[in-house]
Amino acid sequence: MTEQSTDQNARSTPAPAATTEPATTEPAETVTGPEAVSGTVSGTEAGSAPEIAPAPAGPPPPVRKDRRRLRALLRWTAAVAVFAAAGAGTAYGVTRMDRTDVPGLATASDGRWDYPSVVKPPLLPGRPAVDDADNTTGAHYTDLRALVLPAPHGAHEDTALRGTGGWLATKDFLTAYARPQDREKFGQQLTDHGLRHVAARGWTTADGTRTRIYLLQFDTAPVVQHLYDDGLSQSGGPGYELAGVERSVFDNGFPAGARVDGVERVAYAEAKPYGAEQTRQAYLRAGDVLALVVQSRKGSAATVPFQQTVTLQSELLG
Repeated sequence: MTEQSTDQNARSTPAPAATTEPATTEPAETVTGPEAVSGTVSGTEAGSAPEIAPAPAGPPPPVRKDRRRLRALLRWTAAVAVFAAAGAGTAYGVTRMDRTDVPGLATASDGRWDYPSVVKPPLLPGRPAVDDADNTTGAHYTDLRALVLPAPHGAHEDTALRGTGGWLATKDFLTAYARPQDREKFGQQLTDHGLRHVAARGWTTADGTRTRIYLLQFDTAPVVQHLYDDGLSQSGGPGYELAGVERSVFDNGFPAGARVDGVERVAYAEAKPYGAEQTRQAYLRAGDVLALVVQSRKGSAATVPFQQTVTLQSELLG
């Protein structure tokens, strides 16, 4: 009985009141786990504001690295945009050009040949150009052999036309004409007009087109003018037909842009019906030089490479 009374008294006795002395607060622990996220921090009084844990020590976040990548990406994007704009401008400029504005260009679309760059040879020291006002005789003060148009890339050159030392004999040049009486008459005219020498070159391209170019040099431009007007530049046809040609007619199909200052031109094409091949020819007069350009091909001689060849040869002479 006594033990039970004592036990009941112990349970009914109230707990001692809390002391009024201020409680000592221990420093807050650094929390990095879930407690920090929920805002609970051990060691603080109930109801006090939770202390914010300092940022954990360690490497900085990869913000700068990402910024460097972003700046690099922007630089590359800007560069690509610049090149794209430049390429578009170049392409626009090329597409706006007429085909005749690119004389040496060979394309599969229009049949032009791939010629080397046409560069005029140097003049003799102290001598004027053929179109200079001081050049009263219209003389080409340079090596005539260097004025012959070079063969296009891939063509097979006819070495027989180079003659001896690059000079072709007059009798070999006259074999280009058909009738014996024409060869005799024209040969006499060349002698009477004081022909100095003949430079020539020929080649055959992959399509079977045979090209021959002859440059005949005289003493003065008036002599060449007289010979050119006397029988070579007739509108009804050439004064002397070439070998293998039945009849040639005037060819007026050259574009206006093919005209070269200081060079006169008359062109002819073999008229239908022709034989196994067709021949085109053109005479050029430039100062003291008379030029003959001939192209022949089985079936028909193409117009574009003929006009291109004549124009480029004119540029060398003008």
